Amino acid sequence: MAFVLLATTGMRRGELLGLRWEDVDFDGRALSIVQTLTTVRGEKHIGPPKTGKSRRRVSIDGVTLDALKAHRKQQRVERIAAADVWSNEGDLVFTDEFGEPVHPNRFSQNFDRIVRDAELPRIRLHHDLRHSYASLALKAGVHPKIVSERLGHSTIAITLDLYSHVAQGLDADAAELIASRIYGKGR
Repeated sequence: MAFVLLATTGMRRGELLGLRWEDVDFDGRALSIVQTLTTVRGEKHIGPPKTGKSRRRVSIDGVTLDALKAHRKQQRVERIAAADVWSNEGDLVFTDEFGEPVHPNRFSQNFDRIVRDAELPRIRLHHDLRHSYASLALKAGVHPKIVSERLGHSTIAITLDLYSHVAQGLDADAAELIASRIYGKGR
């Protein structure tokens, strides 16, 4: 579920690992990014998001929402099975089998193992999933300002600078689209 959420929202790893159930608005189909889980000298640390703009609300699609609901049910089963050893004091969405926060490095290592076992090309969790999200969104015609806000970038210029290669690829599509509006749809 964690990897699905990263792929469909463009969240940073720490934002995902710091997500609490109270930050999930099931009725509004959105997540509030209000804290992150990072490491400081190898130790897990919960703190504020990277920048002021990183603190944001991110809409989620219906399929991802349903998967998140199923994940919540599974976590409840794990909590019952773990009984007294279950901790999850922060009510985190993603924990280990005892309710402890997932160490960011362990999370990345698990992702690398899954990619390797599936015999997929190397995909880096930190950059490639987020980059793929942004590239797909821009190629799909999502306005760069929306992509920038969903990624938590402080300015749209950062998004456009980071993904300028995608914008260049859209140039020919833009030329055809505008020409079709000028000349009429038949051309």
